[in-house]
Amino acid sequence: MSLEESLFRAVNGFAGQSTVVDWLALTLSAPGMLWAPGILLTGYWLWLSRREALIGGPLLGGLIGLVDLMGAQIKHLVARPRPCTVLSDVHQIEACGKVFGFPSNHAINTATAAAFFQVLYPKSGWLSWPLVGLIGLARVFIGAHYVTDVLGGWVLGGLCGAGAAWLLLQWPRFRPRILKPASAGSVPLDAGRSS
Repeated sequence: MSLEESLFRAVNGFAGQSTVVDWLALTLSAPGMLWAPGILLTGYWLWLSRREALIGGPLLGGLIGLVDLMGAQIKHLVARPRPCTVLSDVHQIEACGKVFGFPSNHAINTATAAAFFQVLYPKSGWLSWPLVGLIGLARVFIGAHYVTDVLGGWVLGGLCGAGAAWLLLQWPRFRPRILKPASAGSVPLDAGRSS
């Protein structure tokens, strides 16, 4: 048994043993589950900085659509079957899904959003990354993905989200930098240099 299969079975082996844990994993895996935190986050973002939310929100929405499409294309290029289609004794608590599994689009999409917000608002990570981790773990738990499908999705999504947010911060109209005027008693940096 490969390390990949061992990791998968270690997580998936708990499926079906607790209705509460199964329900939680299915809830975290449901695509519609992300709407609730998304709506709350958007409201908070509008309250925090209306301009940044009105500029960054559509960008993030478009980016998630783009990385979701990218993930689907990579799945067809890599053509790696899902564990629920090739392994026996998978504890499957949900339908297997489409044929290919690498990378996990749930992982790509959630990591894109988390990294995007982490770059723009560094304190947001304490809430977003644990949620990303739970969703990724749930995908393995229900038998839909290998651990590396999720890890690959996190890397791709994290790079795309962080890169897009960094580029957005380079645009001065997104978050104007306020320069503080020099105080009357301050000495210029080049003072004391002889010419």
